[in-house]
Amino acid sequence: MQIIIVGCGKIGRMLTVQLSNDGNNVTVVDTNADIVRDISTQVDVMGVVGNGTSYSTLKDAGLEDTDILIAVTASDEVNLLTCVIAQQKSNCHTIARVRNPIYSEERHFLRSELHLSMTINPELEAAREIMNLIRFPNAIEVDSFSNDRIDLLRFRIPEDSKLDGIVLKDAAQKIGNDVLVCIAERGNETLIPNGDYQVRSGDVLTIIIAPWKANEFFHKCGVRSRRIHSVMIVGGGEISYYLVKMLLKERIEVKLIERDRKRCEELNDEFPDATVICADGTNQAVLAEEQIDDMDAFVACTGIDEINVILSMYAQEHVQKKCITKINRISENEILTKLDLDTIVDPKKITSQRIARYVRATGNSMDSNVETLYRLLDNRVEALEFIIRPHSKIIGINLQDMPLKDNVLVAGILRDGKLIIPRGQDSFQENDAVIIVTTHLGFHDIRDILKNPDSLRQ
Repeated sequence: MQIIIVGCGKIGRMLTVQLSNDGNNVTVVDTNADIVRDISTQVDVMGVVGNGTSYSTLKDAGLEDTDILIAVTASDEVNLLTCVIAQQKSNCHTIARVRNPIYSEERHFLRSELHLSMTINPELEAAREIMNLIRFPNAIEVDSFSNDRIDLLRFRIPEDSKLDGIVLKDAAQKIGNDVLVCIAERGNETLIPNGDYQVRSGDVLTIIIAPWKANEFFHKCGVRSRRIHSVMIVGGGEISYYLVKMLLKERIEVKLIERDRKRCEELNDEFPDATVICADGTNQAVLAEEQIDDMDAFVACTGIDEINVILSMYAQEHVQKKCITKINRISENEILTKLDLDTIVDPKKITSQRIARYVRATGNSMDSNVETLYRLLDNRVEALEFIIRPHSKIIGINLQDMPLKDNVLVAGILRDGKLIIPRGQDSFQENDAVIIVTTHLGFHDIRDILKNPDSLRQ
């Protein structure tokens, strides 16, 4: 597809790499010539220097032949206006990053009145991600499919787990038949395990499971369930604003520490049921005074990644159950992995994944469409949800008879609202939601899981 990305900041750059790697023809637009030159040199994309609100600039970028325009500059107004101009001069899909809470509350109005295909707020999406992790504190990472009816949970095997030493093909008697291990991480090795994989303490496993079965699963594994009742947040930015609102709705006690007095007054007025403290959250004495040792969870959410990392390393020795680190600039690389932080949340990664999911979905085939897409483990693994369309050639074939590519796992089938952990005799049916986990990147169609997709064509 032909795609224009307006704004080459953190999210714009990540999207450029991701969408270009998916085989799309990408053109980037930015007012900074050095940034455009840099990204067009590093990635095989076209670059145009100019303002996205200028029709002549968009025309130079190929607007008339564009399938999707994505506006992710630092200005909500520029993003919205860019999309409006694109809509008037082209039939392309338009996606706008909109960060202001006022606009977020009116997102349905904006989409309908401005005919936007999608609006996305990175801070709101990050807050939702953190809230998911607080709901499932045993998990390192939570990704959801089919309107939250299926979860992909990533967690570490503790030393006293009943899974320590078990072979996966023998695991059903301990953990039941309603869960499947999709990914296994051991040291620097990541793989999609088969039945002969032997689990060890310290492994990080990713499982697929129905959300209401998660606590039961952790209990069977010998992992103590840890419901969160209290959360301390350091940093009073937009992510914290959305998160506090969600936490209070769940009747979770909130302590928020912010050093800017004016911001504290705004938050205190907005959330009278939360405890807002005007102080330096990096001060150990302040954390002790506010009883960090009695808190169930801690969220490091300042605007500086390095401070968040240091705060989390300190908090992990004090909070009872969960520690979450927000990063925005540092890449999730080997350095962060070696620090062994509990859970990391990256707003730009979440945002780029959601946009990439939409882009992938617009290229749907006759057989299926990509409903949900997650890139996991530093883009080494993809988890995709396909909806099986009527008359798809892949319907009715038993999984044991499907010539699947290596490192492809059919992880789950959602049929009539029920999660099926697939076995060899199972097959795809019309309107099934099918979850695929693979180390291959760029699947667009359910037939891509096969070694020879053309064999299904008539």
